Amino acid sequence: MRKFSPEEKIQAVKRYLYGKESGGEITQSIGVHHSNFHRWVKQYKAFGDEVFIKNYTTYPTQFKLDVLHYMDKHGTSIRETAAMFNIPSPESLRIWKIAYESEGVDALKSKKKGHLPMKRGNKLAVDGKKETLQAENERLRMEVEYFKKVECLSSKQGKITKQDKAKVVYELRRQFPVKTLLQFAGIPRSTYYYWVKMLDRPDPDADLKELIQMIYDEHKGRYGYRRIRDELANRGQRVNHKKVQRIMKELGLKCLVRIKKYRSYKGTVGKIAPNILERDFKAGKPNEKWVTDITEFKLFGEKLYLSPMLDLYNGEIITYTIDTRPVYSLVSTMLDQAFERLTDKDKLIIHSDQGWHYQMKQYRHSLKEHGITQSMSRKGNCYDNAVIENFFGIMKSEFLYLKEFKSIHHFKQELKKYINYYNIKRIKTKLKGMSPIQFRTHAQPVA
Repeated sequence: MRKFSPEEKIQAVKRYLYGKESGGEITQSIGVHHSNFHRWVKQYKAFGDEVFIKNYTTYPTQFKLDVLHYMDKHGTSIRETAAMFNIPSPESLRIWKIAYESEGVDALKSKKKGHLPMKRGNKLAVDGKKETLQAENERLRMEVEYFKKVECLSSKQGKITKQDKAKVVYELRRQFPVKTLLQFAGIPRSTYYYWVKMLDRPDPDADLKELIQMIYDEHKGRYGYRRIRDELANRGQRVNHKKVQRIMKELGLKCLVRIKKYRSYKGTVGKIAPNILERDFKAGKPNEKWVTDITEFKLFGEKLYLSPMLDLYNGEIITYTIDTRPVYSLVSTMLDQAFERLTDKDKLIIHSDQGWHYQMKQYRHSLKEHGITQSMSRKGNCYDNAVIENFFGIMKSEFLYLKEFKSIHHFKQELKKYINYYNIKRIKTKLKGMSPIQFRTHAQPVA
């Protein structure tokens, strides 16, 4: 196995912590096992650059016992424990464990390599050595206690801040000298006393933090800081988006949704209807412009096809159908359900891509019968129907990729719940922080 210099280890860890590369990319590029690399990262976070400069020492018996007891109590591996307590070689810890389990505490005591002749001149040297060992033992004990508390904070929120370090020093101030603790924690004296003063003050954002956590949980991690800011405004709390972002960072809250590339179901290319919509996705009132398309799911070895109708006025899903085959009835049934929303006064445009369903005579006749203008995207241009495709991307990110389903029937039940959530509760910034149905009902009295 290749040996890495301290400089190489530091460079690799900094690439991971401060660069844009993943752990897997770095371990592959330098040829190190991932478990060793993650041990480097843990060591660096706790002790900084100096951790990789090996200063071999004789560990006191009490320190060895503390390490073994910690490993036994918390169930950490030998490699993890070695990283936590800055033990350069995990093999040393393995030897301690075997020795302790087979022979007890005596096996952990350092073996004497010779006997000093008890002369007068040697007494001072022996006393000095004892004091040095006691001081080293106390330092190691301090490191153990400090790291236990830091590790606890790390497991709760990830990154350790100066405020966290100050809290740990404050908690250990009666056991160890504050000056020594501050040197080990790597924070200035002024920073420590600033945070000590702040610890005695009540958190002015306590209620706001609780409300942000509640909104985040209520929407199952789908909201980022902007939509949480809008939802706070809906509840009478006007808060700057930067403050919401900062608090979410403190609480360790991240939006779970990641945009996924969408590929819609496409049919053959035809020349049935022109592109009347021409990417003008704004509508002045309900039932003025609708868009539709079909998307495909693969679940439990089966394919499912979803056909929704979306109103461009407020992004509301008017209705939808779902089937195991992309037959024409998937679209015709959806149309019949959607037409129930129309009145005699409505002058509607329905836009789609050039899928074969929308080229059928039955489809065109149904639209004509209801006085609806048909519009179709140009050949191979997904941007002409971007709104419905964007909905598919959101739905798959917020629903399909975040949930686990027991069966096709269970999937359909949860899909119905999500569509209701999307229409009734899920707010949008462009709708002034309202959900689609809230926006429509709010605008109706004005109209």
